[in-house]
Parts: sequence; structure tokens; C-alpha cells
Amino acid sequence: MKSKLKIIALQIPLFWENPLKNKAYIEKQFRKQAIEADILFLPEMFSTGFTMNAKLIAETMNGPTIQWMKKWASKLGLLLGGSLVIKDEEKYFNRLVIVGGENIVAYYDKRHTFTYAGENRFYNTGTNSGLFEYKGWKICLRICYDLRFPIWSRNIQDYDLLIYVANWPSARINAWDTLLQARAIENMSYVLGANRIGTDDNGLDYPGHSGIYSPLGKSLTGDISSREGFFMAELDYFELQLLRKQL
Repeated sequence: MKSKLKIIALQIPLFWENPLKNKAYIEKQFRKQAIEADILFLPEMFSTGFTMNAKLIAETMNGPTIQWMKKWASKLGLLLGGSLVIKDEEKYFNRLVIVGGENIVAYYDKRHTFTYAGENRFYNTGTNSGLFEYKGWKICLRICYDLRFPIWSRNIQDYDLLIYVANWPSARINAWDTLLQARAIENMSYVLGANRIGTDDNGLDYPGHSGIYSPLGKSLTGDISSREGFFMAELDYFELQLLRKQL
């Protein structure tokens, strides 16, 4: 059991449907500073941007991006997570994968595909829970549009940390800020949201606003920001359990 967990959301721009360029850019961020953390999360579809060209850019669970994640998880000595387009048994998923060293620790397939952008026409709906345990912490994985469905994130299995990786645009960023805070409060759980910045090839602008919230909905990363960089917080397991007991 590790009583204190250090987690990071990396907020960056993404290059459209260009895995090599995106991975090179992320590596540049990794080399900028010493990273001391237990888990680091990248945005949704971190290797391509939020594209509907699933058949064009899909990889397998043994593909180059997963291998790249394993390499960097090992180099940094942490769990590395992010979503990418995965082809699995002739189906296409927006899949959040967690890698530790040479192992895939967990994965989650997006349950609520974003119909407004047609994601439901190109990606299959996920059915797995997205729950896993790490160093005594129970962690729940979710992706972007899942944030709008509180029942899907209802804390009926006593998870301690709820994760959302996203490509959430400026037009609806107030909803992102409010709902992350609400999910923390209603589930009495720590919540991390990792969003991107920059503009994609569809002309959508992304303002970031990545953050980490306490079980009472307090921001643990300071002011909401659109800057590029690492958003980090240290979570306290025993403070969480004491709060739950009190309330």
C-alpha cells in the first residue's frame, strides 16, 4: 500500500494524424525536466488527435505506439496512460491504455462515443469497467464524453481516483470544468482530467484546462490554465478514507 500517490496530466498540442511527430513532441516534454511521479496521463488520442479515420490510423495492442509507451514507462519508472485508436478483432476502439514497464496494466474502451462528431459510426462502444488497482489504490478510467454521464461513473465499487482523458473543445469548456468538479464531489473521489491544447484540422480549438481535484471538488493544481506543461498533485489515501468516514 502506498499512502501518497503522485499523478500528472501532461497538457500539450497534438499534430493531426501524425503518430511519429506526436510521440517525438511528447518525448521532448519528457526530457525537459526530471519527472517524479507514480502515474502520468496523456490526452485522448494523443498520437493522432480526435480523428474519425479509424481504419487509416488504427494500431494493434502490439503496435508501435504501445511499444513506445512501454519504453517510456520503463525509462520514467511510472505508469503511463493515454488513449489511442486500437483495432481489436476487426473492431475499432477509442482505448485508454495503462502501461507499466513491459506490461499492459489495464485498458478501457470508451463507452459513450461522441455522436455529435460521428464517433459512433467509426468506433465500437466499450463494455469493460475500466477499473484496476495500483499500489493499493483503486482507479477508474474514463474518456472525454463519458464525463457527461454521471451514472456511468457512479462510485459503487469504492474507487479512489477517477480519470478522464479528453479532446474537449473551447466551445464547451465550462462544462468540462464544472463536471470534473461535480464528479469529484458526488463520488467523493480524487479526479484527474487531462485535456489537450491547440487547434486540430477540423478547426476546433482546445483550451486545455487540465486539472486534478480533491474529493470535495477543490483544485489541487492551482488556477485553471491553457499553458502547455505538466499538472501534478500528490494524493493522500488516508485523508480520503478519513473524509469518507466523516461524511
